Amino acid sequence: MSIIERRRMFSIGLYCTMTILTLSAGMQPATARALIGAAAPAFTLTDSSGRNLSLADFKGKTVVLEWTNHECPYVGKHYRGNNMQALQKKWTRQGVVWLSVISSAPGQPGYVSPQQANKLTADRGAAPTAVLFDPTGEVGHAYGARTTPHMYVIDGEGTLVYHGGIDDKPTARLEDLKSARNFVEQALSEISQGKPVSVTSARAYGCSIKYGSFRGGILPNPRADGSKIGRIPLTRHAAWSAKFEK
Repeated sequence: MSIIERRRMFSIGLYCTMTILTLSAGMQPATARALIGAAAPAFTLTDSSGRNLSLADFKGKTVVLEWTNHECPYVGKHYRGNNMQALQKKWTRQGVVWLSVISSAPGQPGYVSPQQANKLTADRGAAPTAVLFDPTGEVGHAYGARTTPHMYVIDGEGTLVYHGGIDDKPTARLEDLKSARNFVEQALSEISQGKPVSVTSARAYGCSIKYGSFRGGILPNPRADGSKIGRIPLTRHAAWSAKFEK
């Protein structure tokens, strides 16, 4: 592994560790009510088209909840590699409801307007059933969502049957998609075959969700030539990630 690659991975890890610590210091821990084998917490949220959608609206259907933040390099891996879009398209064609949830608070990394959300969906070729906004973080806390991406699968009875990471490769490296075991794909396949979900949870990985108490910070600013590392405001980390991941 080259020096630049080491710095790349160190910087991503430092960012995620820093934001998790910042969250822990700035907010009371949420009590998660989303338990495997129990009814998924009910919610009603507004989507990017202005509709109020409730979990109850999809009774009888399998539902995927995907907590997302387009500025997060871990989310970026799955979209740049067309992994998330492929899952969305495959399973929504089979009647699965796929809801992308944004719990970033206004002014925090990952927060977008409805128009920006729709543009992101179009630009990335994404195909969720809807993009939902949770700016107060109430739904995210109810589910215990901690990272982006953080995935949940709810069966047609409204029971939570999977929660955790999308796969077993907790990195931001695009090449790791090829060898990853995708737990969401596995759960949906088993449900479609009438089988019980064999893996019901896995470690969630990614960037911490930017709930309202997030105070911001700084990120390492790696240079392409591996020279001296400076620092940039955390609010600029989208541009940093885009440049650094090329």
